[in-house]
Amino acid sequence: MTSNADATMAEEPLDDAPATDDQSTAFPVDDGEIHSGVGVLDKTVKILDALESGPATLGQLVAATGLARPTAHRLAIALERHRFVLRDQHSRFALGSRFAELAAAAGEDRLLTAAGPILQTLLDRTGESAQIYRRQGDQRMCIAAVERASGLRDSIPVGAMLSMEAGSAAQILLAWEDSERLHQGLRRAKFSATKLASVRKRGWSESVNEREDGVCSISAPIRNASGQVIAAISISGPSGRMGNSPGRRYAPLVMAAGKYLTDALIKASAGR
Repeated sequence: MTSNADATMAEEPLDDAPATDDQSTAFPVDDGEIHSGVGVLDKTVKILDALESGPATLGQLVAATGLARPTAHRLAIALERHRFVLRDQHSRFALGSRFAELAAAAGEDRLLTAAGPILQTLLDRTGESAQIYRRQGDQRMCIAAVERASGLRDSIPVGAMLSMEAGSAAQILLAWEDSERLHQGLRRAKFSATKLASVRKRGWSESVNEREDGVCSISAPIRNASGQVIAAISISGPSGRMGNSPGRRYAPLVMAAGKYLTDALIKASAGR
């Protein structure tokens, strides 16, 4: 049986009525938005632009884009089918892993281009899985990873979305935020403002049983040419193997990897 909502969705047009050449060029719309002449594409970009600032419910997407609710819903679902959008643990829409995959395939993401050998070096020197995370709203995405070939390991696949409320990478990605975002991020965090102050002072972070029982990790910042923290590089594994204070042993290696990638980004930016 078809509900009224479904019927409304079925009737809502995704695109504007086709415009003639005169309509699309003689009367350009000057409302501060980009109009490509392909209505459904412009609406899709509105969805992605809205999600750039973080996960959103359907109602929030409607408010941010000005699209009709059925249109916003159908576009978001279509983008989810193609992995440009995903649902988080609260069923909100968020940017998906497809963007990172395309950037890597195109070779346009300088960080991903440089990351592979460095992550492999970290794995070889520490014996633990290594990852790079970027923040997306109130979550973080794994954009690159290498894993141990055998034995106990913390397996985080590329594209995985993790909470910003726990874990050493979350600490790194939050520690250098402006005061408003920092205090907002600390509301539900398992770490404190005092801990983040220590992270900023020493330049690395660690977590033991914070994100998950039996798992610990060490992270360091990756910065762009402006000095902004844009990502966190980490190693993670079972606390039984890495110990209760893994930073004492592994922090210098993780920090060196983060500095190498920072220097690579600065050099690439200067060579444009």
